[in-house]
Amino acid sequence: MGKSVMRRTAIITLATVAGAVILTGCGDKYQEPFKDAPRGTTNNERADLITMPDGFSNASTKCDHGNRVYTLYHGDEKYGSIAVVPQDPTCR
Repeated sequence: MGKSVMRRTAIITLATVAGAVILTGCGDKYQEPFKDAPRGTTNNERADLITMPDGFSNASTKCDHGNRVYTLYHGDEKYGSIAVVPQDPTCR
């Protein structure tokens, strides 16, 4: 076998293994959405978006069962943060 054939075989094998690792490690969440906890009612109401200048976190807010919920999103991070204002008078 020539060097180019061996190199090509090694690259294909490495790509296949890397793809399998990614799919098995991350695939469960995508294959079974909402399997992390029992679900109750779903709030599909619209949210108000707060867009900040570049470099700062964006946020959204909406009411849920009389409570105001704020979520924070920043860039390409996997997680944001959540804040709740209990029994917010603006949420009817």
